[in-house]
Amino acid sequence: MTSSETKTRRDLPARKPAAPNASASKPGPAKGTIRHTSAEVEEIFRRFAEIEPEPKGELEHSNPFTLLVAVVLSAQATDAGVNKATRGLFAVADTPAKMLALGEDEVRERIKTIGLYRNKARNVILLSEKLLAEYGGEVPDDLDALVSLPGVGRKTANVVLNMAFGHPTMAVDTHVFRVANRMGLSRGKTPEAVERDLMRIVPPTYGLHAHHWLILHGRYLCKARSPECVRCPVRDLCRFKDKTA
Repeated sequence: MTSSETKTRRDLPARKPAAPNASASKPGPAKGTIRHTSAEVEEIFRRFAEIEPEPKGELEHSNPFTLLVAVVLSAQATDAGVNKATRGLFAVADTPAKMLALGEDEVRERIKTIGLYRNKARNVILLSEKLLAEYGGEVPDDLDALVSLPGVGRKTANVVLNMAFGHPTMAVDTHVFRVANRMGLSRGKTPEAVERDLMRIVPPTYGLHAHHWLILHGRYLCKARSPECVRCPVRDLCRFKDKTA
């Protein structure tokens, strides 16, 4: 995310809660259901879009392969830490063939500042081998094919499908999981359940960028330990009971 995008979100002024209405005073629905009307969900994402019309992921990459590797490396690591390690790596190995030529030992050395770097280096080499052997060295535009690659889970696959191929997927990381449950957009107990809920209720108009908005909202405002509810642009639509003053 650019410095101007970060500033936009961090410097967001407090939003006055909307005037109460009849629907807001009604008791919540039964356990296990989504707690927003379709109009409310539409308004939530309309506001996110108004603030950041074109949100971007923060992992640096130059093509689908470097994006795939960066996302694999980002597990249990910060985007900033991954970017610092991959700048040098991608300068010399931005294709599966170049990555294999570099070798596992060199990959490991270049990413050793990232958590779990030994396993990640092995997976980067293994997925590069599989891409060359089965997909002609190209990153497949297919969920099942992506999750068959070493080190690639559903979240990683969804990020690649979204950012590299323009699919309206929902990549549920810790931020999306927390924000969706906290706001009442989902009551899912697993990332897959939250993904299903969000894919069902997010309007198609906002599908491409929805998971980026939720990630950024969770990273900069709706933080795990100290959510900044006073500056939240969707405070009046959030179902979180313990809003901070």
